[in-house]
Amino acid sequence: MLRALAVDDERPSLEELLYLLHADPRVGSVEGAGDATGALRRITRALESGPDGPDAIDVVFLDIQMPGLDGLETARLLTGFAHPPLVVFVTAHEDFAVRAFDLKAVDYVLKPVRKERLAEAVRRVAELRGAAAAARVPAHEPDPGAAATRITVHEPDPDQLPVELGGVTRFVAVDDITHVEAQGDYARLHTDRGSHLVRIPLSTLEDRWRSRGFVRIHRRHLVALRHIGELRLGAGTVSVLVGDEELQVSRRHTRELRDLLMRRTAG
Repeated sequence: MLRALAVDDERPSLEELLYLLHADPRVGSVEGAGDATGALRRITRALESGPDGPDAIDVVFLDIQMPGLDGLETARLLTGFAHPPLVVFVTAHEDFAVRAFDLKAVDYVLKPVRKERLAEAVRRVAELRGAAAAARVPAHEPDPGAAATRITVHEPDPDQLPVELGGVTRFVAVDDITHVEAQGDYARLHTDRGSHLVRIPLSTLEDRWRSRGFVRIHRRHLVALRHIGELRLGAGTVSVLVGDEELQVSRRHTRELRDLLMRRTAG
């Protein structure tokens, strides 16, 4: 069971976050702090207790914009510890996503917090904590008579893309990616199960995945044709429906997209 600390200077937001975390069966205990200073005092006590101690904290759900020490500065301080808790940012602002993932955040949840989106963040934390706990289990002594371990080096798999979550690398199947959103020199990969930020420009992914059915529909969006559910024509506007999300198509990309969709339908 996860031990969580939620940090937010706005009392209603903190109480809502505490309520949602308490309702998640994977969260065994959850505490709240109204500012970064109080949170750091609690985290310091947790670190002194050790990862399996009675005061341990597995994850901090951290607001970004707070008076005094903000969430990004707090997370930066935590990186100086040997075994800090995982960090999930919970904020009303999208602009800090790249900086947040540079600090090895596990996830970036936007306010108002949806129960399903928070559950996805908790799932990621639980997976990472489970892997960390397994790594702490002492291994058996090697058998001197056993054969040497064989190490096989594999070439990069074009069907998967490695993404980093809290220092752990996972692999996302390209076929599961519905669309990609540009965020500066980064790209956010969207799947039915969530999203992942990678340090790859959108233009690079466009070139790499053009033969796999991905098409540019906007300067900010790359979409997998197979995941387009609807093409919507409005008064001077064109958009596509990808899952539950409606994405705008720019004028310069409209004709190419319509041609590709018509060929796919004819095929």
